[in-house]
Formats: sequence, C-alpha cells, structure tokens
Amino acid sequence: MRLSLLALAATYYASLVSAGVSFTLRRAQNPSTDQQDAYTRIEKAVSLATARYNRIAKRANKSLTIEYVPGVQTADGNFNGNIRFGSNRSYMNERTALHEIAHTLGVGQTRAFDDRCKADNWPSATKLLKSWDGQSAKINCGGGHFWPYGLNYDTEWSESNAERHCQLVDAMLADGLAG
Repeated sequence: MRLSLLALAATYYASLVSAGVSFTLRRAQNPSTDQQDAYTRIEKAVSLATARYNRIAKRANKSLTIEYVPGVQTADGNFNGNIRFGSNRSYMNERTALHEIAHTLGVGQTRAFDDRCKADNWPSATKLLKSWDGQSAKINCGGGHFWPYGLNYDTEWSESNAERHCQLVDAMLADGLAG
C-alpha cells in the first residue's frame, strides 16, 4: 500500500513539474555573431513571456521549440509549439513572444478558436473582459488574432495589457480554445 501511495505521489509531482509553458531554443552548433546576438535577444524575450504565462495562465501547457530563421519577416507561432523569429530585432521582445505563445495555445490555429469567434462564444473570457472594460466590451477576432489584449502590435504593449493578455488567453483555454 505504501509503495503505491509513493508511486501515486511521484506521478502527481511529475505532472506538476511538466505543467506550464517551457521552451527549447534551437541553436547552430557554431553560431555566427548575428545568430548569437539573436539567440541572446530571443532567449530573454521568451524567458520573460513563459515566466509571465506560467505565473498567470494556469491552463497553459505547452513545450515550445524556438528558432531563429532570418527569412521570417516578423515572427510566427503555430499550434504544434514551434515559434520562429526573423532577423528584425524589433520583434525580439516579450510582447511578440507572448503573442506567438498565444498562437501555440490555439489562437488562430484551431477550429475551436474559429468556431468560438464566429459564434462570439467566449463565456469565461467575455466575463473577464467586461470586468475590465465595461458591459459593452466584446472579444473581436479576425485574421487568426483577437483584440483587445491580443498584443498584436507594439503600440498595445504595457505591463497591464501583458497581464490581461495572459489572463484572457487562460480564460479562452477554459472556454475550449484548444478544442
């Protein structure tokens, strides 16, 4: 009996440790000066973003693979957990990383996102949004994105908006974002 309780506790602990958003940054074996600079910037941005998601969005659970791909115009993320940053240093920031992590969690990447957007069916997320922005507030969707608080542009960046972004994505996950 005691052994099975220990095994159960170990399994529970392992599930807690593996929960949340984590990442691996793929690096060239012998990076150029450009690559090393990009890796430093990207790692800082993604570290800040994953820490924020892990602190706020308790339903967010994803292992990410991060890459520096100079040919990418800005940055992109997809539901399989890949995020690519291009060579434009202005996108190697926490705002972009938060935004792309939202894509890996399902924003603009799942049928559930599309269906809920069309039906304006975000009960938890809409309730949260209304608590901040008033009873007429609604979640807008288009082009695989949402607003407000989607952090789609640098002009949307603030500490408050970053916190609300993570809270809203967490509420969207509660509403079935990932399908």
